[in-house]
Amino acid sequence: MKPLIHQKYIVPVFLIALSLTAQAVVPAPDGGYPRQNTAEGAGALLSLTTGGFNTAVGYLSLQGNTTGSYNTANGAVALHENDTGHSNTANGYAAIRANTTGIGNTATGAGALTFNTTGDHNTASGTSALFLNDTGNNNTAFGWRAGSSQTTGSNNIYIGAEVAGVAGESNTIRMGRNITDTFIDGINGATASGGAAVFVVGEAGKLGTMPSSARFKDEIKPMDKASEVILALRPVSFRYKKEVDPQRVAQFGLVAEDVEKINPDLVIRDAQGRPQTVRYEQVNAMLLNEFLKEYRKNEQQECKIEQQDAIIAHQQEQIEALTTGLQKVSAQLEASKPAPQTVLNSQ
Repeated sequence: MKPLIHQKYIVPVFLIALSLTAQAVVPAPDGGYPRQNTAEGAGALLSLTTGGFNTAVGYLSLQGNTTGSYNTANGAVALHENDTGHSNTANGYAAIRANTTGIGNTATGAGALTFNTTGDHNTASGTSALFLNDTGNNNTAFGWRAGSSQTTGSNNIYIGAEVAGVAGESNTIRMGRNITDTFIDGINGATASGGAAVFVVGEAGKLGTMPSSARFKDEIKPMDKASEVILALRPVSFRYKKEVDPQRVAQFGLVAEDVEKINPDLVIRDAQGRPQTVRYEQVNAMLLNEFLKEYRKNEQQECKIEQQDAIIAHQQEQIEALTTGLQKVSAQLEASKPAPQTVLNSQ
C-alpha cells in the first residue's frame, strides 16, 4: 500500500511543476532598467545616466542617450545619437538616428528624420521622409521621401511620394508629384465673397494671389498705347475636346497660339515651351486701359460740344439781339417818315 500512497502524492506535485514551467518566458525578460527605462538589443540605452521612461528596442537604439527622457526607439540605430533630447518617437531603421537635443519629433519608417539633430516637433511618416532635416522645426511629411531635401527650414508640409521640397525653405506646402488631376470636394458651389482670385504659377504648380500693392512693383508707368494690341485679338466660341471636358460645354475666349502672334507676353507656356493658356487678367487690364482712353476721348468731345453749344447759344443771343435792334430801327424809321400830303386841283 505504501508505494501506491507515495505515488498518489508525488503525481500532483509533478503536474504543478510542469504547469509553472510551461507559463514561463524563455529566455526571461532582461531589458528592465532603473527609472522606468526599457532596453532590448545590443547596445540599446548603453550610455543612459539619469534619463527616465525611455524605451529602446533594437541594435544600438538610443545608444547615446544620457539624460533624455520619454523617448521611444524601435529599430536598429533608431535615435542612436540622442543625448538630452526628450519626447521623441522613432519607429524604423535609423529613424531620427542623428538626433542629439531635438524634442517632440515623431518618425515612422526606415530613414525617416535620419539626420535631424536639434530640430523640434517634426513629424515624418514614410521611408526617408524628412531624411535630411537637420535643425528645421515643425515640419510635417507623409510619403516615401516626402520632404527629403529639407534641411534647415521650418513650418513646412509635404504630402506625397517624392515630394522632396527645397533645402532651407520655410512656410511652404507641397502636395503631389507627377499628378495630372486634382479633385478637392467642398469647393464647387461654395460661396466665398470678398476674396482674391487664386493663380497657378509655372509648371511646379505654385498657388497664390496676384498682389497689387506698389510695395511689390518696379518700373511703374502708364500703359499708354501698349494696350492697343488687344484690338487685334480674335475672340472665338469653342468647345473643349472630350478628353478635356466630357460635358463639352460651350466656351468663349481666345486661342493662345493666335494671341502669341500678337503679343507673346500675354501667353503662358507649358514645360515644353508650347502656348498653354492666355493671361486673361492682363487682357482685362488692357481692356480697362482702352476703355478709359475712349471714355476720356468722349469726355473731351462732350466738352467740345458743350463749348460749341455755348458759342452757338451766345451767337444765337447776339443774332436775336441784332434782330430785335433791327426791328426797333425799322420801326423808328417807319415812324419818322413824313405824312403823305394831298394836293387839290382847283379849276
